[in-house]
Amino acid sequence: MKFTTRSTYGTRLMMELAFKYDKGLVLLKDISSSQEISQKYLQQLIIPLKIAGLIRSSRGAHGGYFLSKAPKDIKLSEIIIAVEGPFYLVGCVDNPDICNRAKSCVAREIWSEIGEKFLDILSSYNLQQLTERHIEKH
Repeated sequence: MKFTTRSTYGTRLMMELAFKYDKGLVLLKDISSSQEISQKYLQQLIIPLKIAGLIRSSRGAHGGYFLSKAPKDIKLSEIIIAVEGPFYLVGCVDNPDICNRAKSCVAREIWSEIGEKFLDILSSYNLQQLTERHIEKH
């Protein structure tokens, strides 16, 4: 199992906004420059993050992006789910109707349990913790 660049870049985008939380709006071109991610790719990530209610924007000459709530209130799981979609190791966990063995399948129960634990771990970290770890490393 491997995260896509949507998860890693989405997390970096959100961390950049967290670093500048309460310091005003952040321009997409500044995020692009700082995080070395193309503006075009960032635009694709902005949409689901806005839909999820994690970021907001302001248009106009002095427009930009900002977190919709404090970094401590944004879980890593929210970011990943916003940019990747719901997380399931196998399709039958979310949709048991796709397999006639789903009700009696022991493996399905294990896949479900693993997925829940995985989301629990992602939910145990918030954006504030990530930014603090980054600062410690640099």
